[in-house]
Amino acid sequence: MKIKEIISIVVLLVFFSCDSTEQKLMHAIETGFAVSELQSINMAEALLAKTDSLPKTFSSNGQLILSDSHWWCSGFFPGVLWYLYEENGDSVFRKYAEYYTSRVEKEKFTTDNHDVGFILSSSFGNGFRLTGNKAYRDVLLTGAESLATRFNSRIGLIRSWDNNKNIWQYPVIIDNMMNLELIMWASKYTSGTDLKNIAISHADLTMKNHFRPDGSSYHVVSYDTISTYPQIKQTWQGFGDESSWARGQAWGLYGYTMMYRETRLQRYLDQAVKIANYILYHPNFPDDKIPYWDFDDIKIPDVPRDASAASIMASAFIELSDYVDEELAKKCLETAKTQLIRLSSPDYLAKPGTNGNFILKHGVGFLPRNQEVDVPLTYADYYYVEALIRMKKKISKTT
Repeated sequence: MKIKEIISIVVLLVFFSCDSTEQKLMHAIETGFAVSELQSINMAEALLAKTDSLPKTFSSNGQLILSDSHWWCSGFFPGVLWYLYEENGDSVFRKYAEYYTSRVEKEKFTTDNHDVGFILSSSFGNGFRLTGNKAYRDVLLTGAESLATRFNSRIGLIRSWDNNKNIWQYPVIIDNMMNLELIMWASKYTSGTDLKNIAISHADLTMKNHFRPDGSSYHVVSYDTISTYPQIKQTWQGFGDESSWARGQAWGLYGYTMMYRETRLQRYLDQAVKIANYILYHPNFPDDKIPYWDFDDIKIPDVPRDASAASIMASAFIELSDYVDEELAKKCLETAKTQLIRLSSPDYLAKPGTNGNFILKHGVGFLPRNQEVDVPLTYADYYYVEALIRMKKKISKTT
């Protein structure tokens, strides 16, 4: 057994012997990074011979499920490697990050779905941020232009999906808020304002039509292509059309926090705060802050928790705490700390060498179709490591 493996296991064993929340948090961060590094190196080495493949999940029967670069979550594993390189400065992680990032480059030409933002921001976006590689910048700019082709100026939104045309005329999902980050980033490198205006239009109409008065959101809103008004409001992956699918709420929280960061428009901060308060004070938000897969599942508490939603929320809460008043900032940080401590416990953090080399256990992808239920998910890992990075930076600023 390698020394680092021994260290990580010892950290796991002593984790709960800590007394204070701050001590537990520091151990959570240390443990999280140690296990993430081990699992990610193992994954990188295991996939070398799987040309053009990226990790997706690990099934309950012990099968590693891979995707090609076109799958929406293909960029997250390269992104994890970039974050770990940022944390440890180890050239091995940079080498693997560069290699697996190259596997998704061709998606810069993707125009048949909205997920090019997810794919490229996590991989090439982090790569450019950390290295300044101009070739990475060019990939991102091309990808942003490809994504912008899905914007319909009459409707004012970026179309999410092209499927189920017998149900939806122009579907937009709450997840699409996340793809605006690529467009906002690219707008800084172009002379015109079209890209920024596209992102703002999409964010404004999503805010108007996706959200209920209490701050919760629908998953899917389909627009009538003639009137341009909402045609259908429903769910695809949640419990019901009027329910609050946990990961959807997380996408909204993260997306509007990001849009405030990029534009400093007060309406986006107000929306992020509204979503945050909905989550923070929801009666079905568990004490350990790992949400049930849907806040409104009638079988709560006997339903799965979703580590992916918790990871996204934690990362978003940490950033949001920088922009709000002291009282809400404290609540956001306390929640994120609780989430990271719990996610870094043996109940959620994989033992090195298990879990198909994914970092976290107990994610929920698509429960209504019984797909990816109570399994690791590559995007859960990505936002978990991002949250660790953000929390560590937050702590360093206050010490």
